[in-house]
Amino acid sequence: MATDRLGDLHLFVEASTLGSLSAAGRKLGLSPAAASARLGKLETVLGTRLFDRTTRQLRLTDEGRVYLQHCQIALQALADADAALEVGRTSVRGKLRISASTDFGRNLLSDWLEEFVRVHPQVRVALTLTDSLSNLVQDDIDLAIRFGAPDASSGLVARRLAPSWRVLCASPDYLARKGTPQTPDDLTGHEFIVLVTNSGPLNEFHFAHGEQQWTHTVAMDRAWESNDGALVRRWALAGHGITRKTIWDAGADLRDGSLKVLLPDYVVPEDGVYVVLHRTRHAVPRVRRLIEFLAERFAQAGEELTSRVSAG
Repeated sequence: MATDRLGDLHLFVEASTLGSLSAAGRKLGLSPAAASARLGKLETVLGTRLFDRTTRQLRLTDEGRVYLQHCQIALQALADADAALEVGRTSVRGKLRISASTDFGRNLLSDWLEEFVRVHPQVRVALTLTDSLSNLVQDDIDLAIRFGAPDASSGLVARRLAPSWRVLCASPDYLARKGTPQTPDDLTGHEFIVLVTNSGPLNEFHFAHGEQQWTHTVAMDRAWESNDGALVRRWALAGHGITRKTIWDAGADLRDGSLKVLLPDYVVPEDGVYVVLHRTRHAVPRVRRLIEFLAERFAQAGEELTSRVSAG
């Protein structure tokens, strides 16, 4: 007898989500006995147990968690394919799952996404804000916005959206109390606020002017530090020290003058802002249209930010 493999996958994913095989069976029109039999056949075909089952609890095994990640991606790809055939390639609808850094997401991207949804009201947004790199497979992300070129060996598609560079900045109040450094050598003795990621603290700053180069390493025992970029921003606005931000993360603060750029003539160019996604995701209308929209918004915002940074 031929098995309904797609139906088995739906049953498995629903059982994982609901935490109950019988509840998943009811949702799909199956009796508890039929649901249990189908799950058992699936485990036999795979040669592994997907759940540890008791009368009161349904818990994924390690193998089940791995299989669930891939099943969700496969079922989403099939749903996107069905939607594309049903409503045509130009229809923009469904949920967009996006990952971005905290400050950029809160201070710039969130407004852009609201504007995008006003134009495409059938789109829904799931925005994950993190200052560490997202795993697009494990975190079920359609696209991630990252500062700096991604690893070329990752197998992901990357498109450069805009230039970018990191600048040192501080509040006018801090600079009034501590003075404004004019060269990298003047940073000695200043207070710093450092962002800490999964890879460690971002406490090494590089500068260049003509042929001359400098590196300043912040001593962490004297620095304010956090793994939350939004908190780093708040501390900088409160005048607790100098911090380093991309021009896009700190864009709103640079525009209204609540943060001032330091050492603008010593900034080292960087790779830029990239959108990163799976090869299959670019064919989805809502993903493709969002990438085009973001490229336009970055271009519009770039000129104003560039002039602000150059002015210091």
